[in-house]
Amino acid sequence: MKQREIYLVPFPFSDFSGRKVRPVIVVSNDSFNLSSADVVVCAITSTLKSDTYCVPLLKADIVEGELHTACLVKVQSLLKVDKRLLLKKIGTLSPKKFTVIQEKLHDLFE
Repeated sequence: MKQREIYLVPFPFSDFSGRKVRPVIVVSNDSFNLSSADVVVCAITSTLKSDTYCVPLLKADIVEGELHTACLVKVQSLLKVDKRLLLKKIGTLSPKKFTVIQEKLHDLFE
């Protein structure tokens, strides 16, 4: 698992009654990813309700793989996920768009 890669992950419902598979983007750096059983990810949603800490994703922002619809990276939705939960790699984000996500992460904690 490498930084900028997009995976599908099973997310539990808030009441833990079930799960739904959702896309995430790996934001932790490759050094951490190699040395840990976990990765740090941000959630991706197709619900286009933007706020200060969302980054829009378009098909053109994907350098490998494909998004089927316009989405938002919810930078404020950070999760540490066991690598075994990453079901399938579906793409890789462009370095340019990932820089925008890193800037939003910085703003979130500044």
